[in-house]
Amino acid sequence: PFSGTKPSRNPTFTLKLPQWNPGFSRGEVLGCPVRPIRDPEKPPECLKPFWSQPCVCKSMPLDLVFIIDSSRSVRPLEFTKVKTFVSRIIDTLDIGAADTRVALVNYASTVKIEFQLQTYSDKQSLKQAVARITPLSTGTMSGLAIQTAMDEAFTVQAGARGPTSSIPKVAIIVTDGRPQDQVNEVAARARASGIELYAVGVDRADMESLKMMASEPLEEHVFYVETYGVIEKLSSRFQETFCALDPCALGTHQCQHVCVSDGEGRHHCECSQGYTLNADKKTCTAIDKCALGTHGCEHICVNDRTGSYHCECLEGYILNEDRKTCSARDKCAVGAHGCQHICVNDRDGSHHCECYEGYTLNEDKKTCSVQNKCVLGTHGCQHVCVSDGAASYHCDCFPGYTLNEDKKTCSAIEEARRLISTEDACGCEATLAYQEKVSSYLQRLNTKHILSRRFSKLQVNEYGQVHR
Repeated sequence: PFSGTKPSRNPTFTLKLPQWNPGFSRGEVLGCPVRPIRDPEKPPECLKPFWSQPCVCKSMPLDLVFIIDSSRSVRPLEFTKVKTFVSRIIDTLDIGAADTRVALVNYASTVKIEFQLQTYSDKQSLKQAVARITPLSTGTMSGLAIQTAMDEAFTVQAGARGPTSSIPKVAIIVTDGRPQDQVNEVAARARASGIELYAVGVDRADMESLKMMASEPLEEHVFYVETYGVIEKLSSRFQETFCALDPCALGTHQCQHVCVSDGEGRHHCECSQGYTLNADKKTCTAIDKCALGTHGCEHICVNDRTGSYHCECLEGYILNEDRKTCSARDKCAVGAHGCQHICVNDRDGSHHCECYEGYTLNEDKKTCSVQNKCVLGTHGCQHVCVSDGAASYHCDCFPGYTLNEDKKTCSAIEEARRLISTEDACGCEATLAYQEKVSSYLQRLNTKHILSRRFSKLQVNEYGQVHR
């Protein structure tokens, strides 16, 4: 439906728009930006059915100034078309203090700044301000309008962002006639100051003057339409110019896993965790499928050399038919049963806890408490251990034995008596020996006549004691 021709006065192209199909609203048609027609024999790239491909984009921040011709040659209805064109462009932008700021310079033989870059920060207010603009007078002072925009609109005081912000400064000039002043040098100074100039010519506009005002490359900055009746359709061209088409949002990125937007229509591909990006910078290969966390193995994930994986189970478990989950083969062997003393496997695949002899199972069915210390075998009693409760005991002896002082060992009663008799016998033998020794000594004294008469009266009793 679109075609381009090159009339003698237009070295770029003429945009001829089709009649509206009653089946589609203007909003549906204008929702998709039209790329510049560099080859007039080829249609724009965005010519898929308008209702099937919404164009996704995010406009870059701009300091944008419209410079519109409102000289007498522009009839009131045509001026309304220009304002619609401006409003349509505003609709495609992200407006805000941190996004795109818009100002408008109205000119004829005089120049008037209708509003500055810092005046409005929302679309609704901007569009209302555009709708209130009225034509000025005769004359077409395009050079003066550019100079005024450069000196008064593109200033920090007027709301423009400084050179350190890297925000592009853009001016769109709309005119239908030949400038009545010198625009060549003024436009050159504006471009040198960093302002990007777009020139839109309508009807009787002088193409050479448009080229003198516009920035390079001219095929992207000079536009011409035959009448004001179709100028608003150029808004789709500026939508694409000021809009970074996002291939990640459009779904045209061809990234296998993740598409990352880098801004201004650029993007790169990344891979999910556990994958590495291939040489084609689009597809991904698994590094460690187990590390992805999506393997579904209940216990253990094992990577295979082929880049795949399989599941295994912990000791005491067996892999189920789903090759993912595990069932206990011997829960007591797993070592996580929690029994303090003994784990007993049950036939149904479950288990229960038991305690050693002398202990009783607590209410938690896992731990054990002492029930009888005598049963533990650590009491130390030689004969009999008698329990005095859960935590105490005492020792006793078999009949015929008596408990020793250590309260642990036992001695036989008859043996004790025998020992006492033996000790008595030993004592008698010692006494007799002593008595014999004393008698022998006395006899020797008598023999030597040493003893006096008093000694002759000495007697030795049965215990070996000497007395008169």
